[in-house]
Amino acid sequence: MESVTPPAPLGTEAVGGRLGDLAEYRPEDAAEVCVSFALAPLPGSAAQARRLTRAQLDEWAVRDDDACDAAALIVSELVTNAVVHTASRRIICELCADPEKLRIAVRDDGCGSGMPRPAHRGADEEHGRGLLLVDAVSSAWGVHDAGPGIGLTVWAELPRTACAQW
Repeated sequence: MESVTPPAPLGTEAVGGRLGDLAEYRPEDAAEVCVSFALAPLPGSAAQARRLTRAQLDEWAVRDDDACDAAALIVSELVTNAVVHTASRRIICELCADPEKLRIAVRDDGCGSGMPRPAHRGADEEHGRGLLLVDAVSSAWGVHDAGPGIGLTVWAELPRTACAQW
């Protein structure tokens, strides 16, 4: 798997409204379609992110169960990390689909301690494998640091070939 730093932060912002509401960005001639949603940093946010991700993939007519499972796993792990390892007041999730890939990005308020990196855990440990899972199921992933107190974005990509039925 490849881990690189993206050239730019998230392309769209969540629009005002309740946390968890979908904000959709569909420019007329764009090859990329993006949806973002905001979540409160609560224990149930990962489950909510999985539901919203699956609903969006269904709306985009993604019929590949493996791709949907991988996307749900990625968003769940990234949201869980933002909830557990930062003091963010809100978490922004973004899903972007283009002809080549699905990109999943999760941004926090930047209140964590250091850059996220995969941790190698013992066989009996129950936590700490999220980024290892993300690395295993994605074609690429990385971290974008927007600066102190501004936020970190952790993103992962699934290739379109893994989502052949789109």
